[in-house]
Amino acid sequence: MEQTSGAVATGQYQLSQLAAIEAQSIHIIREVAAEFERPVLLFSGGKDSVIMLRLAQKAFFPAKIPFPVMHVDTGHNFPEVIDFRDRMVADMDASLIVASVQESIDAGRSVEEAGLDPSRNRLQTRTLLDALTEGKYDAVFGGARRDEEKARAKERVYSFRDEFGQWDPKNQRPELWSLYNGRHRPGEHIRVFPISDWTELDVWQYIGNEGLELPSIYYSHTREVFRRDGMLLATGPFVNPRGDEEVFEAVVRYRTVGDMTCTGAVESSAVTVDEIILEVAASRLTERGATRADDKVSEAAMEDRKKEGYF
Repeated sequence: MEQTSGAVATGQYQLSQLAAIEAQSIHIIREVAAEFERPVLLFSGGKDSVIMLRLAQKAFFPAKIPFPVMHVDTGHNFPEVIDFRDRMVADMDASLIVASVQESIDAGRSVEEAGLDPSRNRLQTRTLLDALTEGKYDAVFGGARRDEEKARAKERVYSFRDEFGQWDPKNQRPELWSLYNGRHRPGEHIRVFPISDWTELDVWQYIGNEGLELPSIYYSHTREVFRRDGMLLATGPFVNPRGDEEVFEAVVRYRTVGDMTCTGAVESSAVTVDEIILEVAASRLTERGATRADDKVSEAAMEDRKKEGYF
């Protein structure tokens, strides 16, 4: 018999990059479901949370996803994203919890920002922490990735949060050989990042391979915008140009989705996943670095918010 060589002879098969990181992420999701009593998955309708839903679906197929899905809604979101969120969750027959920033303001737990160009982005933290306490969730899945922003690059896969929901970057647990320590006392919880090791390029290649649907704003379209601090912000009911900011039509798409008041577009003609993959491969700026005004408030803006309880 002719001998086969290398990996085939020893029964070892080299997984592709996407298959390997998918397997790792599914392993993490299953570990959390087995170890924790009340997990919840944060879902914004963005590309990373779409992947998180697909991974959870694969992890437990043919059963339903065994934990609810939560969206922290600022009330200032892109309408295309909210419509997509509702349709996506309904198609998967998942349980959706909407934690509303507006309800937090109405109840006096949060105070609307005053002054020029107020944003509700920072108010999400209080709403999120209240929702986690109310639901008694002990593990919270998020779609954050280390390549997005330098503070997120400091995170472990299991990120411990104290009884106040706060994060201490100097108090993290070692994670060796894919072993994760989820021990916590009542009132504490763990933030879990199954796609932490994925890159933006991995995300788009996976979207293409899986044929995943995304909100339309991820693809090139014509929109009225104005330029502020180097970013293109869309006109709308929640953000208005100042006197010296000219409104014009541009062909744009969004690399990340979030609150309309602080999420910028990029000029792009990419209308397919393959065209976006080429753009991402050539880019030298992360999606948040290029398009999120809330990360530019200070050098440590994201880390400060994470310490308070933000994702």
